[in-house]
Amino acid sequence: MESETDEMRESLIDCLRPRLKELIVVDRVLDLIDFIENEQKERIRQKARNDGDISAADSLINAVVQKPHTPGWFTAFVDALNNGGCKFAADYIQLNLPTPEVEAENENCVRFIHLLIPSLADMGTDQVCADCFSKGLLTIDERDRIMAEIVNRGSRSGARELLRRIIKCPPGWYSTFLQILKDTEHHVLYNELTGNEGSDKKPSLKDKPKATTGESPASAESCDGTESREITVNEQPMDQSTDLYAGNELPSNSEPSQPDGSALEVARSPEKEIILRDYQMEVAGPALEGKNIIVCLPTGSGKTRVAVYITKEHLDRRKAEGKPRKVIVLVNKVPLVEQHYSAEFLPFLKNKYKVERVSGDSQLKISFTEIVKKNDIIICTAQILENYLERANGGEDEGVNLSDLTLIIIDECHHTQKGGVYNHIMMRYLKQKHKNKRLIKEQKEPVPLPQILGLTASPGVGGATKMEKAEEHILRICANLDASRIMTRSHEEFKKEQRKIIVSVEDRREDPFGDVIKKIMTAIHNHAELTPTCDLGSQNYEQWVVQKERQAAKDENQKVRVCAEHLRQYSESLNLSNTIRMQDAFSFLNKYYEEEMKKKTAPEEEHKIQITDTERFLFNLFKDNKKELETLAKNPEYENDSLSKLRTKILHEFSSRDEARGIVFIKTRRSAIALNQWIQENPKFADIGVKSAYVIGGGDQSVVKPMTSAEQKDVLKKFGNGQVNLLIATTVAEEGLDIPACNFVIRYGLVTNEIAMIQAQGRGRAEDSSYTLVEVKNSGVAEKECVNEYRKNMMNKAIQKIKLLNQAAYEKRITEFQIQAIMEEKVRMTKKKQKDIKNESPSNVKFSCRSCSEPICTGDDIQIIENMHRVNVTSQFRKLYIQRENTTLQERLLDYETNGFIACKNCGQRWGSMMMYKGIDCPCLDVKNFVVNLNGKKISKCTKWNEVPIKFSAFDYAEHASNMTMSDNSDDDETM
Repeated sequence: MESETDEMRESLIDCLRPRLKELIVVDRVLDLIDFIENEQKERIRQKARNDGDISAADSLINAVVQKPHTPGWFTAFVDALNNGGCKFAADYIQLNLPTPEVEAENENCVRFIHLLIPSLADMGTDQVCADCFSKGLLTIDERDRIMAEIVNRGSRSGARELLRRIIKCPPGWYSTFLQILKDTEHHVLYNELTGNEGSDKKPSLKDKPKATTGESPASAESCDGTESREITVNEQPMDQSTDLYAGNELPSNSEPSQPDGSALEVARSPEKEIILRDYQMEVAGPALEGKNIIVCLPTGSGKTRVAVYITKEHLDRRKAEGKPRKVIVLVNKVPLVEQHYSAEFLPFLKNKYKVERVSGDSQLKISFTEIVKKNDIIICTAQILENYLERANGGEDEGVNLSDLTLIIIDECHHTQKGGVYNHIMMRYLKQKHKNKRLIKEQKEPVPLPQILGLTASPGVGGATKMEKAEEHILRICANLDASRIMTRSHEEFKKEQRKIIVSVEDRREDPFGDVIKKIMTAIHNHAELTPTCDLGSQNYEQWVVQKERQAAKDENQKVRVCAEHLRQYSESLNLSNTIRMQDAFSFLNKYYEEEMKKKTAPEEEHKIQITDTERFLFNLFKDNKKELETLAKNPEYENDSLSKLRTKILHEFSSRDEARGIVFIKTRRSAIALNQWIQENPKFADIGVKSAYVIGGGDQSVVKPMTSAEQKDVLKKFGNGQVNLLIATTVAEEGLDIPACNFVIRYGLVTNEIAMIQAQGRGRAEDSSYTLVEVKNSGVAEKECVNEYRKNMMNKAIQKIKLLNQAAYEKRITEFQIQAIMEEKVRMTKKKQKDIKNESPSNVKFSCRSCSEPICTGDDIQIIENMHRVNVTSQFRKLYIQRENTTLQERLLDYETNGFIACKNCGQRWGSMMMYKGIDCPCLDVKNFVVNLNGKKISKCTKWNEVPIKFSAFDYAEHASNMTMSDNSDDDETM
C-alpha cells in the first residue's frame, strides 16, 4: 500500500509539473534513474528527439510517479536531477524555492535570451562553450554534446543548443553568461543584452522589446542556407503555461465570427512563435523572394507551417515597403477552413494581422467582399473565391478581383486539374498574366497579380505508365499554378521509412450465405432475361448492371430497369459479406426491402400505389429466402478471412504498443459504420483498450446519412486527445484533415491511386509506425498497391528530373503548357456558348418518372431558386406526387430547409425533396430520378442539373406568394 509520504510527493511533483517540464533536460537525467525500465527510457528518448524536451520531460515525470513505487524513488529522482546538472529542478521539488522577486527576474532573463536568439546564434560558440563549462553553467557531457553539434551542423546550431541548456540553470546564470560574453570579447552581443554600452544592468520588463509580438529587431537578420530561422530556443511551440511571450491583451480581430469553443480558446491564448526546420526553410526559400512555387512535402512534414511562415514574411515585407497586402488561403474541404484557422494561421499571426475564415458553415453577417477588405488573411473554400471572382467578372459591385490579392496559398494543389475549381481560379490568373505581357509591349500598366504558393504531398502521375507522361503531368500542374519551381526536401536524413505489410486472405471453404444471394440473383436474371458476362459481385458486374438500368430506363422497359436496380443491391450485399460481417450484409438488404415496401404505401389510406408483377416477384423472392439468409448470417463459421485478418492485426497493434493509435481506411460509408459497430460489440477489443469511432464524408450523395462538419470535428478532437484511439474512416480522412500522429495505418480492401496511397501512408507519422494493406475478395487491392508503388517511384524520379532542368528549358515548357491550356479553355467556352444557345426554349425538354415512365412536366414548369434549386410549384404538378417525412432531416443555416421528400403518386419513386423557402413549400426536383427527353431524344444518364442544357426561369417569389395569398383568401370566402 502506498504511504502518505509517497502520495504527498506525487502531489508535489504534479503541482510543480509545469515548472519542472521547463527545467529538466531529459538526456542528462534519464540515464541516472535506475527504477525506470530500459524500454520505457528509450521511448522517452525518442520523444525528446521527435517532440523536444518539454514533451519528453512530461513523459519522464509520468514514469517517475508511476505506481507501484520502488523504495527510495523520490530520493533517487532528486539525486538524478542534481547529478544530471538540473539543480534548479532539484531545488524546486525539495521546496528550496527562490523568492518571487528572484524567480520573476530569472524568467525575465530567460525571456530576453529567447527574444535575442537570432543575434546570439552568431557568437563564437566553441569559445563561449568552453568558458560556460569552466564557470559551471555546463556539465562535461553537455559541453561534449554542444561541440559535437558545432562539428556536425555548424556554429549557429551549436549556439542554440548551448542557450537551450544554460537557461535551465539556477538563478544567477545570466550574470555569469554576461561576464563570459564580455571576457570572450563579444562586445556587440554584450551591449545588446545589457541594453546600455558598458553597463552590466540586467534587462527588465520596462526596457525589453514588446513581448506580445514575439519579435525583436534582430529577428529580421538572415541565416545561411543550411540553418533554420528560429525565433525561440524551444524545440516545439510552447503551451500557455510555459510561453514566455504571453500577452494579456486580445487583438481586436481575435474574436471568431461563430461561437466555436476551440477557436475562442486559440484566440485567447498567446501568439506562438514560428519555428522552421532546416529543410522547411530550404523549400520556402524562393517563395520568400516573391516567386511562385509548389511546396511538395510528405504528409506530416509541416507544409502548412511553411505556408504560415511565408505568409508572415510576405505581409511583413509589404508592410515595410508600404504596399497593399492581402493573403487568401484556399482549401478544397470545409473542415480544412476551421483547421487551418484554429491550428495554424490564427495562433501564429493573430497579434499582428487580422485573420478570418469563411466557408459554407460560417454564419458571418457581412459579405465576402467586406471580409476581404477588412482582414489581412482570409481562409476559405476555393468555390467561395471563385463565386466572387465571377461576380467581379460580371460587373457586380460585390465581387473580388485577383488584383485585390497579393498572395494566394492553394492547399492540396494537385487538384489544379481540368474542370476543378482551383483550375478555374488559376485560369483567370494565367489569362491575365498573358494579357499583361501584351500590355507591357504596348507600354501600358499591367494588372497586378498575386504571388502563388501551392502545397501538396504528392502531385501524382495522372495515370501515366511512362516516365515522359509522368513528367508532363507534373509540369502541367506547375504550369497551371505558374510555379517557377517545385520544391522538395533534398536531405535524405529527414525521410522516415515506414514498415509496410500486405496481408493476403484465403477464400472461404464454404460460403452458404453468398451462395443463397447468388441463387436469388440468378432467379432475377432469368425473370428479366438477362445474361451477365462477368462474376457476380465483381466491379465489372456492377458496371454491367448500371448500364442495363440506364438503358432500360431510356427504353421504358420497367421490368429490366427494376430488376437491375435490385441486382445492384444484391451485388453490394455480396461485397459487404466479403468485407464486413454477414449479418451487416443481411441488415443492409433487409433495410433496403423495408424501404422499398414503404414506397408502395401511400400516406393516405384511400390512395393506392401501383405494384407491378415484377416488383411483387422481387419482394416475394427476398421474403422466401429471408429466414435462411438471417440464419446463415449468424453463423461465425462462415465469416470472411479478411475480417479475421483485420481482427488479428488490430489486436496485435494494441497489445504490442504502450499507446497504440491507428486509422483503418475503408471504401464505403456503410462499411465504416458497420466495422465500427463490430469493433464496439467485440469484447476482445474492449479488453485491450480499443476505443473506436468512425468518420465519413459530409456530402449528401449517399443513402447513408452524411456527417456534418461539426460531427467530423468532434470525432477528430476525441482522436486527438485519446478518447478515441482507433478511427474507422472513408477516404475523407486521407487528405488534408489534420489527424494527430498515429502509429499504425490499415487500408482495408481499399486502394485508389498513388496520391491517396501517399496521403494514407502519411497518416502514420509516429516513430516505428506501420502501414498495412488487408486484401478483400474481388477488390484486387494487392495488385493495385503494386501499381501505386511503381507510380510513386516514377513520380519521385519525374520530380527530380524536372528539378534538374535548367530554368530556361523549364520555363519554355511551362509557357507552352499555359498557352495550350488557355487555347483549350477558349475552345471549351466556345462550345459552352453554343450549348447555351439551346437554352432559349425550356419547352423542348420533358421529364418522365424513372420508375413508371409517366410524363411529369416540361422545362416550362420548372423554376430555379438561387441559381441552384430546380422547383416545380405548378398546381398540376402538385397532383402527381405524395409527400413523405424525411427521416434524416438535417438543419440548414440558410433561407430554406428540407421538410421531407416527394415521391411519384403512381409508383412511389422518389423525385426529390420538399423545401421550405421563405415560408413557401417548394417541391425541389433531383434530375437523377427522371428520364430526360430533349427534342425527342431520351437521356437516361443525367445525374446533375448542369448536364441538362436548358436555362430555367428564375423563381419569382413575390408573384408566387401573391398567388398563394389570393388562393387562401378565396378559400376563406367560401367558408364564410
